[in-house]
Amino acid sequence: MMTSLCRRMLAIATGLWATAALAEPVYDVDMYALMSGTCRTVSIAGQSFGCKAVAYFHNQRGRSEFTVVLDDPADDSHIVSFSGESAERAQDNVFELTVDRMLLKSRDRPKVDGLPVPLAEPSTGSCKQIGSFVTRQVSSIACAATDRNGRKYELSFESDGSPMTLRKLRQSSLPSEKRKARLVAQLECRLKARAAQILPRDTAAFVIRCLGEDADKPADGQR
Repeated sequence: MMTSLCRRMLAIATGLWATAALAEPVYDVDMYALMSGTCRTVSIAGQSFGCKAVAYFHNQRGRSEFTVVLDDPADDSHIVSFSGESAERAQDNVFELTVDRMLLKSRDRPKVDGLPVPLAEPSTGSCKQIGSFVTRQVSSIACAATDRNGRKYELSFESDGSPMTLRKLRQSSLPSEKRKARLVAQLECRLKARAAQILPRDTAAFVIRCLGEDADKPADGQR
């Protein structure tokens, strides 16, 4: 179950960083950490929720996000991220992120490569993690932000003491001349998913895994 959840969270991250301008997802996550514990408070624009999962993501462009999968019976794609480019480790066991936007994802959002593209709301706020990625131990995460329309977002998370699941991923840049080949690879992976009768909810994770396996294969000239 933990492996499945990690794959789902990775699929979420690539969906969160999808860009409508390119009309294709940006697979540039280079690190993610999945935390185990309890959300004491999750408030989104004045509405309270439970949570299904909390994770931290970092991408190659230097942007970081604390992502929360909400427990929303009315929307199984309801996900929010506290996102920012400025982060620092104030102490050995204190990590702080300055939030400059909230990423809001729901089932009604437009889709790119089958994944909803989030609404990006310029915001001000911060997240504070007590714990260390080096030791894989975290005790709490607290985030608070306000968007340009005055809506407030809050997260209070407490760990159950279990080590976080931490993954560092090797990524290579995708030059513009390779985008067409990448899109073809995505299409081939989606066809494989259809042939394997993969359920729609598992398709994104299957495609990401398929693309990763293809990337590990040597090129024709290297065989």
